[in-house]
Amino acid sequence: MDVIWENSLGVFLLVTVVLGGGAAWLAGRALALKWRPFWYALIYMLPLTGAVRFIHYALFNGTLLSMHYFLVDAAVLVLSVSLGYRLMRVKQMTTQYRWLYERSGPFSWRDRQAPRAASEQ
Repeated sequence: MDVIWENSLGVFLLVTVVLGGGAAWLAGRALALKWRPFWYALIYMLPLTGAVRFIHYALFNGTLLSMHYFLVDAAVLVLSVSLGYRLMRVKQMTTQYRWLYERSGPFSWRDRQAPRAASEQ
């Protein structure tokens, strides 16, 4: 099962998922709060992925320059930044513009239906 992690599952979960994923989650929330476009998040994940790879290398004797593991780490971080960004954006749209939008699920919102007039009912 060395396709995803190189040392152990515990190291992968700690460094990539918990530390890197947590940082990516917070970055996604921060970008959404500043009303930045989503493509900023993708650019910000490149140096963060490099930092995660360096932690694997420096602390756990992992491979530093491996495209395969870089892409695996980047995929986890992009998923995490996407979730943080989208959940914050849904919260923003449904709280700051509550007269226009309502939540239609954890990842989406929809136009609020105008109340019907008494004569239409």
